[in-house]
Amino acid sequence: MYWTVLEHPLYIPNLSPCDYNMFGPLKEALGGQRFDDDEQVKNFVCKWLQTYPPSFYNAGIRKLPIHWQKCIEKGGNYV
Repeated sequence: MYWTVLEHPLYIPNLSPCDYNMFGPLKEALGGQRFDDDEQVKNFVCKWLQTYPPSFYNAGIRKLPIHWQKCIEKGGNYV
């Protein structure tokens, strides 16, 4: 499968990072945690990411063209 790279801005303000399906569960996992430095946060997040099977990431990647198409059809407006 070949991909076409489309030009886009580095930041799209109407596509909030909280729209991504992993951020809610990550926020829950981080709730109540205390870290002394950035390295501890990185280690926690890496371990947390490893709890999901490869099929989870594969399914998310396969959904990207569908979400991208919705965004294009709406002229970049919130989807």
